[in-house]
Parts: sequence; structure tokens; C-alpha cells
Amino acid sequence: MKIYKITDGIVIEDEKNNYYLTKEENFDQFINQENLYNFLENKIVGLTPLIDTNFQSQIQAPLVSQEVWAAGVTYLRSRDARMEESQEAAGATFYDKVYDAERPEIFFKATAQRVVGTNQKVRIRKDSTWNVPEPELTLLITSTGKIVGYTIGNDMSSRSIEGENPLYLPQAKVYEKCAALGPCIYVPRSPISPETKISIMIDRDGNTLYQDSVQISQMKRKHTELVEFLFRECDFPDGCFLMTGTCLVPPNEFTLESGDEISIYIENIGTLKNSVE
Repeated sequence: MKIYKITDGIVIEDEKNNYYLTKEENFDQFINQENLYNFLENKIVGLTPLIDTNFQSQIQAPLVSQEVWAAGVTYLRSRDARMEESQEAAGATFYDKVYDAERPEIFFKATAQRVVGTNQKVRIRKDSTWNVPEPELTLLITSTGKIVGYTIGNDMSSRSIEGENPLYLPQAKVYEKCAALGPCIYVPRSPISPETKISIMIDRDGNTLYQDSVQISQMKRKHTELVEFLFRECDFPDGCFLMTGTCLVPPNEFTLESGDEISIYIENIGTLKNSVE
């Protein structure tokens, strides 16, 4: 099952690729369900499938009041990349320690105001010289700490700022249009398969500059482990989203430019497309 937040309501896609429109006024309450899959099954009973499924231009980021958090250094390649960018600042050893530590790196990423949806523009900081997208499987977690859905996240990062000093991480991560989520929330019957692939493609002027993919099984930490740490001392009345880290890192000589097109694909979820403002 999938949930699309659109201008005129909420579209539910069932497992047979039928689409149903429901006019829910409270999106926060709609997605904050302990048994979200069963809730959606019951919701479409009696609804007539849409004949016109041309709602793609109306798709919005799938959140209203939820905070977006992120986990770092959850893949070996991510650890290596963070160590490389921080060598000159003598901060490389911190990421090596985090990768092997019991406590994961979890940081605040964005409020809903700073999140864009698919086909909308993300930003790169004007005071950064090295900027990259970070494609990440993102968890939808209820207010009770249960993982009930998944979406695609783009954790935009200013690597030049973060590399200056690890204490600059908030400035490297949190700014206007610093994150993208979408195109939908994928709600499966059971947890997502470890064999699921994440793919990214970055195009500039019609040319593909970077393309790669990875299975989420390469992630060191379990999703439930990250959620447990996030919820230890934080409450999320409307639930929250947690980006789970990246393993797809462009070469060090690459940096995003205005006009670049970013496409992130995750099996069973779809494609999150954003251009750089």
C-alpha cells in the first residue's frame, strides 16, 4: 500500500495499483496509526477507484507536523567519506569511533517547513563549496516508536562546512530546502526486505555525472536500533521520520550546481526527483 499526500486530499494506492482518493483533513492523525496497513485496507473499502490518476503534479512532501531526523555513519562508505572530508580539521577519528560505537550518530535534520516533495527544488548553501545529495531509506515512525512505513529521503549536505569542523554539522545539514521526502509513504505488510536497492542518478545538462546503487543490507545498524535511541529522551506526538544514512557518495571532486537533476529510486517505493535551485 502507498500513501500520496496531494493538494486535494490523500491518495491511497493498493497492491493492485488501484488509486483511491480520500478527503482527510488531519494528515498527522491519518499516518500516525499503530496498524497503518490495516487502517488503509479498511479505509478503501467502499471507495471507488479513481478513473483519472493524473495527480502526479499535485504530490506534496508526505508530512505536516512531523520532524525529520537522520542517522549518520551507518554504512562503511559513509564513515570513510566523513573521515576524508574531516582530515584537515583533525576530526576524522571521530567518525571511525562512531561507526564502531554502541551509540549511533543521530541528529535533527529538518522541520516540515524546510522539506520539499518530489519534483520540487532543493537548495545548496551559498557559503558552501562542496555540496552533495545523500539518498536514504527513510522510516515513518508512530508516536509510540513503531515503524509503520517507508519513504525516500534526500539529506542534502554541505561537505565543505562539515569538513571544517564536526561541530559545524547543524549548519551543514539544516537550512531552507535542505531535505526532500517522497514521492509517497510505502506501507508494507511486513518490514522492508534487506535486499531492497537504493539507486541514485545525477544529471547535468542532459549528461549523467554520477550513478550508483546499493542494497540496504549493507547498513551496519538495524532500523529498530536507531529508533530506540531516537525515542530514548524524545517524544513525537504526531510521529516522525528518520533518515537511515547513505552509502552512495559521489567522487570527492564532484559538487552539485544549480540546475542539476537528482533522481533517487528505491524498490517498491518509487522515484524522488528534485532539481537544484
